[in-house]
Amino acid sequence: MIICLLTVFTQVGGLVYLLSILTHKLTDKWTSNNYLKATYRFTSFVVLYCLTTFLIVPLIANPLGRIQLPLTETNHLQPLNILTCLLNRNYVRPELKQAVFDVAKQMNDKFPGTTTNYLDANFPFIDKFPLIPHLSHNDGKKLDFSFCYRDYKTGESTNECPSFIGCGICEEALPDEKNTADFCVGKGFLLYTFMTKVIAQDNKQDFTLDIEKTRELVNLFSTQPAIGNIFIEPHLKTRLNLTSDKIRFHGCQAVRHDDHIHVQLK
Repeated sequence: MIICLLTVFTQVGGLVYLLSILTHKLTDKWTSNNYLKATYRFTSFVVLYCLTTFLIVPLIANPLGRIQLPLTETNHLQPLNILTCLLNRNYVRPELKQAVFDVAKQMNDKFPGTTTNYLDANFPFIDKFPLIPHLSHNDGKKLDFSFCYRDYKTGESTNECPSFIGCGICEEALPDEKNTADFCVGKGFLLYTFMTKVIAQDNKQDFTLDIEKTRELVNLFSTQPAIGNIFIEPHLKTRLNLTSDKIRFHGCQAVRHDDHIHVQLK
């Protein structure tokens, strides 16, 4: 069970766990105390996992066509949550990384101090290997981004987000806007709103959507030649006055996209 879970959530964690078992004979000799034995075993796994994730995996993935997005703020791009990197969910094709860097730079040029937050990308290896809960993040071509926000109290632009993972706190449709969330749930696609059920909504009132910056972020991606599709909820496409043909509705089989932006290569 542990091996399966580690494989599902990190791709390489199951293999690392198996390798860490080989160290148990050595670490068990250090003490007869069962608590300390368990501590040493856990520490052995953590050390091996970190070495694998941050040193070995990038070296192997690179020649196979997938490269890491930055672990910390680089060229005005950063992961919203470091867990994205720790779980190996930050790998893309080289051409996507370059497009993202270009957009992040342009965002900072227009809005000084802006750092673009990326969310889930892809695992480092094997096309069609699923990145739960996403349907299509399995080939290095897809990447999600957080919206841009303002602090509700001060009105100032911020690089922070209401959700610690960048999604699950949504910009719902207004009464006069097309409500695809209600439509999809009404059609029986209950997973469409799944993230709103598992992510705490406590911070929602502390942020407001930065319409100007979010519009610019989407438009910049739409002008990138390498980008083929951009997914965002239809009511936000209308509200933000987005007109590019690359901006599309993703369908009810996926999760809703009024909490983040999805971009993908052609």
